[in-house]
Order: sequence, then structure tokens, then C-alpha cells
Amino acid sequence: MGLLKRILFLLILLQLFTPTFGQQNNWLTYYEQSGLLETPRYNETMQFIQQLDEVSDQLSAHGFGFSPQGRELIYVVYDRDGLSEPQAIREAGRIVLFVQACIHPGESEGKDAMLIMLRDLVIHNKNTELFDKVSLLFIPIFNVDGHERFNAHSRINQNGPKEMGWRTTAQNLNLNRDFLKADAPEMKAWLKLYDLWQPEFFIDTHTSDGADYQYVITYALETGGNMETELTQWQAKVYLPLVQEKMEIVGFPMFPYVSFRRWHDPRSGLISNVGGPMFSQGYTAIRNRPGLLVETHMLKPYKLRVESTEEIIKATLEVLNIQHLILKDLIFEADTYISSKAFRQQPFPLRFTVDMTDSIMVPFKGFSYEVHKSDLTGGDWFVYDNKKPVDFRLPLFEQSKPLYTVKLPEAYIIPAEWQEVIERMKLHGIEMFPLEEERKIQTEYYQFTQIEWQRSTYEGRHRIAKMQFDTKQNEVAYPAGSMVVPMNQPLTKVIAHILEPRGNGSLLEWGFFDIIFEQKEYAESYVMEPLARIMLDTIPLLREAYEHKMSTDSLFAENAWQQLNWFYSKTPWWDSQYNRYPIGRILDEKIVPKESLRQTK
Repeated sequence: MGLLKRILFLLILLQLFTPTFGQQNNWLTYYEQSGLLETPRYNETMQFIQQLDEVSDQLSAHGFGFSPQGRELIYVVYDRDGLSEPQAIREAGRIVLFVQACIHPGESEGKDAMLIMLRDLVIHNKNTELFDKVSLLFIPIFNVDGHERFNAHSRINQNGPKEMGWRTTAQNLNLNRDFLKADAPEMKAWLKLYDLWQPEFFIDTHTSDGADYQYVITYALETGGNMETELTQWQAKVYLPLVQEKMEIVGFPMFPYVSFRRWHDPRSGLISNVGGPMFSQGYTAIRNRPGLLVETHMLKPYKLRVESTEEIIKATLEVLNIQHLILKDLIFEADTYISSKAFRQQPFPLRFTVDMTDSIMVPFKGFSYEVHKSDLTGGDWFVYDNKKPVDFRLPLFEQSKPLYTVKLPEAYIIPAEWQEVIERMKLHGIEMFPLEEERKIQTEYYQFTQIEWQRSTYEGRHRIAKMQFDTKQNEVAYPAGSMVVPMNQPLTKVIAHILEPRGNGSLLEWGFFDIIFEQKEYAESYVMEPLARIMLDTIPLLREAYEHKMSTDSLFAENAWQQLNWFYSKTPWWDSQYNRYPIGRILDEKIVPKESLRQTK
């Protein structure tokens, strides 16, 4: 056989045995090819997206960063006109729905549901009417490194898929605890992307743990008081009823995220609290944008979990297409109000708690269950019988009330030396301006009187468990480069949660300021012994204060070093910055620009 004939023969064989992607599976996703039992890995997912990108003018894939192990973070844009920039999409009169999958890679329903939806859009022209007034921003795999820690034993509580990724990143960080503090490189990239797009609605897709019950899909939506009233009412009175009705029609009745007063025990009643901003839906809420947390039930077949996720996304698109102008206006009004003096004059709730004296009775579709005393551990052993559905009526405790509030300042000021804090603020898109030269400014600040840390680490940090502080005012000299953070901007709530010590997930709580609690200068005992006696004889009321502390604090009374250090703290040599929070609160509005720094309409 001649050389040319051999080449032609090989090409024919290659075509026969390695058909193109589209020919090979008729555009079936990996999940569909597997018999609805498996989910694709990173490379297979990106290959499918690339194929869609190549055949469609409406869909485009883009990178927005890299993981610690070097994998690219990818997002997809679908727009009916092929637009791929947020400003152009808004100018075309559309809003943006942001769907995110695989922040916890073992919870992969959102990825497989969206690959099916995108395939149906660009290959079969199916559901195109859902995108008349809405464009889509989609992250198929947020935690890309955790996704590739792929095996059959990632989630002991879960019924499929056959293999899946791991919950945390390569750095062992849980991204869904990182939205405010932004330790992970992935989250730093995500925050820049979010601030660029500022989507009007956000969906984060998950799989739940916990008890067994009939619902395939549950949800969380921030209607507990941490969003402005009109946006809260829109979610509770417009969005939810419409979506619930549509989900009932397609066979997936919804229920709020299931959290029992006693773990695993339905009869103890249900509890629903405000989501903190370290979580996705809590973070978007303090940015005045609705965020829907989708939680499919871990024990239901993977097929049903994927289908229900796709259905709730389609139901959301239906509502947004009808409500796009109303939602856009509500967000603009919320941004405007949050930027206003009127908002800053109201007490701002930093944390919420549930009122356990107030509940309503709700129907709940559960299963029959028994509680046995374990002969192995001595603990309670919950045994559910999913062959015996039971309709319970349970008390639901959902009335939130503020635990801590604060009167917001006109601005905060971050000293120039706290660059890590400044950089975290920039990631969120917070507007700031630097001092051009050193300047003395009358500020309010916090002086800590008590601080306690949690005993074990959480997300790689020792969080502060308890704190007490006094509020003081003084004229403070701030160096050039210190950042003034005005509060007349839409991200006021984000700023307060980051910088107020009692903010839910504040940088102080996460340990960014731990160094201020370290004493760096000490007095020798042979210096303090004679000086303490002089102080007792010359400083009014000092002796009474010393004797009171000796009689009420047994540890202090037994520790000579602590006693001498106490005397040292009353001298002019004591470090005036010890236990002092370096972030200043500016109450004088003359220092701050009068106009709101950024509007979104």
C-alpha cells in the first residue's frame, strides 16, 4: 500500500473510531451519558462548555482567576444578543441572574443542571423565552481544586453521584465561610467578578445534610430583617409565592431550609435565622441583592436533585423576566437609601437572634421516625422510615431580632499600616480615599477591656468568642496614606460588618487585629516594687481600687507579676495603644464627600 493510501486509510479509521464530540453523544452531557448517575470532572466540564462556546454566538466562556493549584476559574455568559459585558447587557434593558455551582464540589447538582439547560438553549433553542429580559452569569465549578479531589467517598451522608469532589479547597478552606473575610484566592477573584457584574439575583446551589424528610428541595432566602423592607417584601410576597407555585406544578414542593431546634428531631420544631455574610446568601443580602440558597436533599436520587435544581432555576428566570424592571428599581432604591444620612441615623443591626418565645404552626412533610438509645455510644439514634411519610404540624421559630446594634459613623478611617485590611476592603469594591498628608482627626474608637478566643481553630483562624470594650473619643494623628471610608455609599452594610468589632464575621472577629492584644513592653519587678508603693500613697483612690481587685479576683491575688503589671498599667509608661482598636470612627460629616460615591441604576 502506497504512503498516500495508508494516510487516507488511517484518516478513515480515525473518523470511524474517534467521532467528533457532537456526533459521539448527540450533545448529551456526561451526566446524561452515565445514566444520570455520574458528574463530569473539571476537564470534561470545561470541554463541554468549550464545545458550546464554539457553536453559539449567544454563549461565551471567560476566565476570572486561578486556584492555588493553578486551575483556571471559568464563568459563562449567556445573552440573547451575544453580549458579554455587564454594562452592555444593562444598556440592552436586561438584568443579570448569577448561578453558582460546586462551591462545595460534592454538591454538584447545579453544574449538571446548568449544563443541560445551556445545551438545550444553544443546540435545541429550548427555553429561549426565559432570557428575554434576563442574561445569565454562570460559574460551573467555583472550588476547582476541591472538585478534582475526586472519589467515591467524599460524602458519607449522600446518595450519589458515583464519584464527586471534596468540600474544601486545596488549602482546606470552606469557600462558603469566606465571602466577607476573603482568605482564599478563589474568593478574592470571585469578589472582583461579583463587584464588576453586580447581578440583580443570585442562586447558590447546594446539597443539604441533616434529617430525613419528603422534600427533594429546600431553600433559604433572606427575609428575616437584614435587607431593606421593600426588597424583603418583594422576595416574600412576590418571588417566593410564584416560584413555589411553579415548583408544585412540576412535582417539587419546596420548604425553607430545614433546621430543627434539636438536631435531627422534627418534633422539636423548626428554627430559621438570618444568614450571616460569611455565607453566599447573607453576603448578597448586605449588598442589597436577593440571594437564593438551594439545598437539595442528600438522600434523594441524584436524578431528582438535578431535575429539581434545574426547575427552580427556570422558575426563577420566569419570575425575573416578568419582574425585571420592578426588581431593578427596588435595588436602586435600596442602594440609594443605604447611602443616605437617614439610614445612618437608624440603629444598624450587626447580628440577629431568633425570638424563641414567638412561633407559628406550619405543615411539614416528614417521615415516621423513632429515637433509640444507642447501646454503642449511649447517645440518641434517630431511625427514619422513608416508606412511611407523615404530615406533621410543627412550630416554626422565624422571628429575628437584633442582638447587637450600632450607630453608624459618617466614615471610618483605616491607618496606613493596616494594608491587609485595606486590600480586603478593595476586593469588595468599597470606595475609599487616602489622606494626602498626615492629619489629626477627631475620632471615636474602641478600647477593649476583655477579649477571649475560641479554643479551636475555625477556617484556619482562631476566632474571637467574647469581647467587651469602651467607646472613647480623641484627636488622633493619622499618617499619609490612611484610608477614609465614607459611609454614603451602597456598600455601607458591608463596611460595617467588616470594620465594626461585633459585625457578623468582622475582620477583628477573624483575627486580623490579634496583634493589638499583645503587650510589648514590661516593667521589671525591682522597678515596680518601690514605684507601686509611691503610687499607692500619692494617687487618689488607687489603694481602694487595688484592694477591691485583690478581694474580687482570686487569680490576680495569687499572681505577683499580674499585680505589678496592674500598677505598671497606671503609669505614663504604659502603651496607650495596647488593646486599642486602630480603626477610627469619624462622626464629622465635613470630612466626607456629600454625594453618594456610587449608584447602580
